Amino acid sequence: MLSIYALVITVVVIALIFDFLNGFHDAANAIATVVITKTLSPLQAVLLAGFANFVGYFTLGTAVAKTIGKDVVNIGMILKEYDVHVSLLVILAGLVGAAVWDLLTWFWGLPTSSSHALIGGLVGSAMAAAGFEVIIGAGVIKIASFIIIAPLLGMISAVIFTIIIMWVCRNRNPVKMRGVFKKLQLVSAAAYSVSHGTNDAQKTMGIIVMALVAAGFKTGYEVDHWIILSCYLAISIGTMFGGWRIVKTMGTRITKITAMEGFSAETSSALVLFATAQFGIPVSTTHVIAGSIMGVGTVEHGANVRWITARKIVWAWILTIPASAACAAITFWIVNLFL
Repeated sequence: MLSIYALVITVVVIALIFDFLNGFHDAANAIATVVITKTLSPLQAVLLAGFANFVGYFTLGTAVAKTIGKDVVNIGMILKEYDVHVSLLVILAGLVGAAVWDLLTWFWGLPTSSSHALIGGLVGSAMAAAGFEVIIGAGVIKIASFIIIAPLLGMISAVIFTIIIMWVCRNRNPVKMRGVFKKLQLVSAAAYSVSHGTNDAQKTMGIIVMALVAAGFKTGYEVDHWIILSCYLAISIGTMFGGWRIVKTMGTRITKITAMEGFSAETSSALVLFATAQFGIPVSTTHVIAGSIMGVGTVEHGANVRWITARKIVWAWILTIPASAACAAITFWIVNLFL
């Protein structure tokens, strides 16, 4: 049996690996449109996205981290009914289950949510260890509801934003405006990447804080500076490695993307993500940008939106929590035997 210190170190390392995979998996969300529209080369795009993800380190607030740490699993109840060892195994198995699902959906080229994979992983491992009563239902329902709400917010904001842009540019030279929007895309892609880092890195922070609280190394859910810095570094490096399979799905298989459409999708997504992060709601950056791309495509040429692909993506979203929960539950049963 591993010591408590060894388990905590293992959880922190796996959490940062998950954070890296989050950036790797979700990098396509930020760079798909700028790559497809040839505004930037793939290498330039991932470098921009990685740098902008790290800029999230300088933004204020850790509300999302606290939500993940406190509002999904009642770690105190697991501690009371079992012990520190089991509590840490629950967190470890949740991370592994989420990482497995992320890798599978990356291989399949599906832009699913690392956020909801993490929630599903925690829920699955906690239920395998201690039953349904340790799940904080209100918190999980609130987060899960944004599987529907987040893409709708992205879609609605993108529709409104696109209509405004089309009205403003209605009498402008199309060729000239194409060049303008290519430049504006650099701003919108950077803004989206900052919002991605601000939202998604905090989820890993919440997991690390939960592990430290479970081990008795912390008494509250305030996020220490070293946790914030390490999580932003991990997600930024992961983003720089990119996820090219998902770029293809996001940039070409939902609808054809122009520079103006890319600017609209990224800007509207960034606004939604900044707003939800401010309220401590751990939404999926993937769901928001996919909804925005669908919204832009609907305004521009709704008949050309590939709704079959969109339907596959939505099904992957719906399956993410139960599938990652199953992966995490199996992982818990295995690690509980050996660790």
